Amino acid sequence: MDKVEKNLLNEVLNHDSIEQADAYNIRANGHLQKRKENPYIHIRSKEDGTGIDIEVLPDTLFGIIDIPVIITESGLTDIVYNDFYIGKNANVTIVAGCGIHNHAEKQSQHNGIHRFFLEENAKVRYIERHYAEGKGDGKKVLNPTTEISMKKGSYLMMDTIQLKGVDESIRITKANVEDGATLVINEKILTSNHQTATTDFQVTLGGGNASCHVVSRSVAKDDSYQEFSSNIIGKDLCYGHVECDAIIQENGRVKAIPEIDAQSVDANLIHEAAIGKIAGSQLMKLMSLGLSEKEAENAIITGFLK
Repeated sequence: MDKVEKNLLNEVLNHDSIEQADAYNIRANGHLQKRKENPYIHIRSKEDGTGIDIEVLPDTLFGIIDIPVIITESGLTDIVYNDFYIGKNANVTIVAGCGIHNHAEKQSQHNGIHRFFLEENAKVRYIERHYAEGKGDGKKVLNPTTEISMKKGSYLMMDTIQLKGVDESIRITKANVEDGATLVINEKILTSNHQTATTDFQVTLGGGNASCHVVSRSVAKDDSYQEFSSNIIGKDLCYGHVECDAIIQENGRVKAIPEIDAQSVDANLIHEAAIGKIAGSQLMKLMSLGLSEKEAENAIITGFLK
């Protein structure tokens, strides 16, 4: 692995070394580069070569699984289908980051389609980190799709992070949450220049005491554009909460499209949205401590997206 590839890998992981993981699968420029398994976590390539199947055996506790994708080849469009089968009572952390380095004129793109099947009382923390770099004029495009099926009592926390360099992204998340299951989603997006980012959440709370909590925090700078849409359907006694907060700067634009559908008298669904520029009082407070206006703005944005 050369210096550029190592830098991409470090950016999309949230720990010091991939060797710390109990299992991992590194995909580079559309091909398997390296893989590690253990007796409790199995990774198999799909027969048609389009992705991998990850099986976590029942009662597996505190496993860490890394499945990073890196692209350094300009002009490559990489599409991968990964399926995760999480056994009953298992508890694992999965890091599925993608990094693109585009040094030339052609567009580089990664479409990752991930499907999760959580058995009863399974617990997953899923971290999705997206990063792009490169001085070439070719676009860096990342389009993640996540489909989630959650059985009784299961829990999934999904952290999606896109904070630098991605020119275009369309993020689609679909989930079906059964009895007593809980889905928590934390999204953080920063766009600048002429970048665009679209997010679409579609969640069905289909069982008694199912719950969903979605928080999206975003910053749109320069001439960038973001669109956030969510559709939460409650079919039984359930709780759903969606919070969309955004800061706009310069000519940035953010559009929020909320939709909630209570199909039961016992469904409790809430949507909140707030979009605006940085408050002058916040800037003045930090500037009174000796920060320049630009330094104060950056400090506020860093804290907002933390």
